[in-house]
Amino acid sequence: MTGSLVFLTPLGLVAAAALALPLAGLAFASRREESARRLLRLPAPLAVQRLGRAAALAAVPLVLGVAATQPALRSKQTTRVRTDAEAFFLVDISRSMSASRTPSSPTRLARAKDDALRLRDAIPQVPSGIATLTDRALPMLFPNADPNVFAATLRSAVSVEEPGPTTSNVLATTFCQAETCPLGSLATQNFFGAGTRRRLVVLLTDGESGPLDLQLLSHELGTTKLVIVHVWSPTERVYDGTRPEEGYHVHPESTALLAQIAQAVNGHVFTEGALGAAAAALRTDLGSGPTKVLGRTERTRTLAPYVALLALLPLAYLLRGSVTRGLAASLRELLEELLDLSRVNAAVRARALLARPADR
Repeated sequence: MTGSLVFLTPLGLVAAAALALPLAGLAFASRREESARRLLRLPAPLAVQRLGRAAALAAVPLVLGVAATQPALRSKQTTRVRTDAEAFFLVDISRSMSASRTPSSPTRLARAKDDALRLRDAIPQVPSGIATLTDRALPMLFPNADPNVFAATLRSAVSVEEPGPTTSNVLATTFCQAETCPLGSLATQNFFGAGTRRRLVVLLTDGESGPLDLQLLSHELGTTKLVIVHVWSPTERVYDGTRPEEGYHVHPESTALLAQIAQAVNGHVFTEGALGAAAAALRTDLGSGPTKVLGRTERTRTLAPYVALLALLPLAYLLRGSVTRGLAASLRELLEELLDLSRVNAAVRARALLARPADR
């Protein structure tokens, strides 16, 4: 990445020509002041004081003129992508993924989406896709090198049971059974590009699934790597408004089930609190490989507002005496008003005492 300082509107420096006005005014006022001092036989102020005022007056329009040129930092970055590797983020969207600790807490699916974004950022050069999982795996985005496209798809196209499962089983999530193997289908149903040598599936799930055929899953995945993030807590419930649904039951065996899957396919399983380790596992499984230039991006960050703020420094120097005197005068006026009010109150009390009839 390379960067440089540029001026977006160089003609804005013409505004700095306005510094001639305060300097001319200062020269005129100095001449009149000098004449008055000679007439009154007053000593001249120190040259340092005059120099400071002149510099401050000149600095204000000069700084604003520089700000008008819109200085900015422009950086250029080359984006490279892997040509031998792809990743697919498989997100469980079954009904149980709407569970949360409280009715207002983030759901499992919301946390899974946040985790997917963080893990995607850990492999920026690897094209990544998105698929959803119930009793089938459906692609939402094929491997793409643009992280913004990934984030937009994850945000808008991944929701609980959209689409829903094809069956009405209590446990809708299916990893791999004899009749159907959704998790294994990512390796066998052209989810990845034909020439992709390194393939990685990132499964984000609560692990609450039905029967599992580990041998079939291992066969289907083959050399495709698997990293699992267990998005689950035993204290979570599915809420209907503010009340827990009676039909949902926590499945603590999900932890052991995901561990069995990871062991059977030589994969890894991590909890939500171990995303750093999960990101390291992603990078290890994908290794390093050839890249190609996808494009070059240019970013411009303006500095004009910060430069304009610098004009406040010479202004503060010029107005420091006025502000102090103004504050002091305000305090004096406030004290005088308080004293006058106390005097009025005392006079009223005295008149009331004089008007009171004498005791008999």
